Amino acid sequence: MDAADFSAVLSEVRRFVRDRVVPLEAEIDEKDEMPADIREAAKKMGLFGFALPEEYGGLGLSMYEEAQLMFELGYTTPSLRSMFGTNNGIAGHVLIVGGTEEQKAHWLPRIASGDVLASFALTEPEAGSDPSTLTTRAHLDGDEWVINGAKRYITNAPLADVFMVFARTDPDAPRTRGISTFLVPAGTPGLTVAPKDHKMGQFGAWTADVFFDDVRVPASALVGGEDGLNRGFSTAMGCIAHGRVHISALMVGMAERLVDESVAYASTRKQSGKLIGSFQLVQGLIADSQTDYYAGRATVLEAARAFDAGTDTKIGPSCTKYFASEMVWRVADRAVQVHGGAGYMRGVAVERFYRDARLFRIYEGTSQIQQVIIAKALLGEAARG
Repeated sequence: MDAADFSAVLSEVRRFVRDRVVPLEAEIDEKDEMPADIREAAKKMGLFGFALPEEYGGLGLSMYEEAQLMFELGYTTPSLRSMFGTNNGIAGHVLIVGGTEEQKAHWLPRIASGDVLASFALTEPEAGSDPSTLTTRAHLDGDEWVINGAKRYITNAPLADVFMVFARTDPDAPRTRGISTFLVPAGTPGLTVAPKDHKMGQFGAWTADVFFDDVRVPASALVGGEDGLNRGFSTAMGCIAHGRVHISALMVGMAERLVDESVAYASTRKQSGKLIGSFQLVQGLIADSQTDYYAGRATVLEAARAFDAGTDTKIGPSCTKYFASEMVWRVADRAVQVHGGAGYMRGVAVERFYRDARLFRIYEGTSQIQQVIIAKALLGEAARG
């Protein structure tokens, strides 16, 4: 995108986030629902397709540009990003990475416009951080695929129009080589979405279990066609690597907000007749958080540059996801500490962000999984003993 145009996009998103969404955060958290007018405004701004190719109606942002956009979106409740993040990220990229031209032409323009909400159905009750152990199965019956199994914690499942479903199509193949991906429209007979989960935080972003009981889809639903058979795991990993940089940038935006909240509170709250910002131990908490934020921002931008260049699409995304998720948790914890008792009260922004931040160390691969990925990539055979 032209630099001037991109700057205008960032400015518009910043105004939207800070003027329209931030004032609604408490309401979104309390009602566990994103207002319809915010959803419509996001669609008009092109936020459902900012990372999708221009030829399919998206904005076609690079990873570096996307990271900067996510800094702005991360300044408010993460449920805003969740509303359209899957379309841009792990679900939309399933088609970009592995879809046929016909599948891309049919689905991507509607995904980019927000007319279709997509879900990424990979995680299972016994296959979370290691999806290669998934047990959902699909077998060919004539000219139809029949899918059976269950998925857990699927983002946007209660609202989704289409599911990108990962299922084992060759039970005899090595775990990572016998998985395929299917496009399953909502409402397909046998597909059931459970009631939405009641989570610790990130209210307004809905997740739910999804069940497949003899769900039949045509052969054309296999992502990538015949060439996509048993290639679902590599497709998923490609999408998740992009998603790790994407979500890391969101955490940086949240860290910036938490620092701002801490500074504002320390600049106005008095204790023993003095502003608490004059106490050196409070200053230390804020200085540590600003340093964490600064380092996180630099880490994400470097990972995004390398991702765009194709020089690092594995270690970099894992490093930045690991660092950013642990970083924002530290910043959130310090923000609550700066606020003292007020930071433990519902309705105070840092209390809500504290609950929201905890999830980042789990999804898109836990911190422990990132450690393993990084170490194995560096150590090679030595990591196997």
